[in-house]
Amino acid sequence: MRPAAEIVSVGRVVRPQGRHGEVVVEPLSDRPGRLADLRRVYVGAAGADADEMSVVSCWPHKGRFVLKLEGVDSIDEAERMRGLSLGIGEEELAPLPEGSYYHHQLLGLEVLDEAGTSLGRVAELLEAGAAPVLVVRGPGGERLIPLAHAFVRSVEPEAGRIVVSPPQESEPARPRGRAC
Repeated sequence: MRPAAEIVSVGRVVRPQGRHGEVVVEPLSDRPGRLADLRRVYVGAAGADADEMSVVSCWPHKGRFVLKLEGVDSIDEAERMRGLSLGIGEEELAPLPEGSYYHHQLLGLEVLDEAGTSLGRVAELLEAGAAPVLVVRGPGGERLIPLAHAFVRSVEPEAGRIVVSPPQESEPARPRGRAC
């Protein structure tokens, strides 16, 4: 059993495949070969402690992957895995270039404006267009802040914060037309 805090999700079991316990996995990694390279994986509910399992085989299938895990030998056993998360230890992640971060490293960080006022915490990241978008939830509600140099002044995971110059809220559009 490994604590959830030490596990990074790389896939989610979608459904059983075949009659011998194989499962179809939706990859959650931006490295296409991540699942194919796995020899062991942590399996459990998302955000929960997980058990280590050996990967017997893995192959791509229609944009997803089919995994055969040791000890899962029937369709019924595979069915019980539906919806479970597959993860790796954080120590298995490839190093990133300076100034780059994995999404899980940003979740929960406090977001401050340049004056030091807390805007809230990073609740999630959305993939949208050229740059991911931080979903920040705080006392003022929810804000969306692009994870781009124009808005992010510093990212300091070790200090638990991100300093931003948030986009300005735009005024509501005024109706156009003529008054009668």
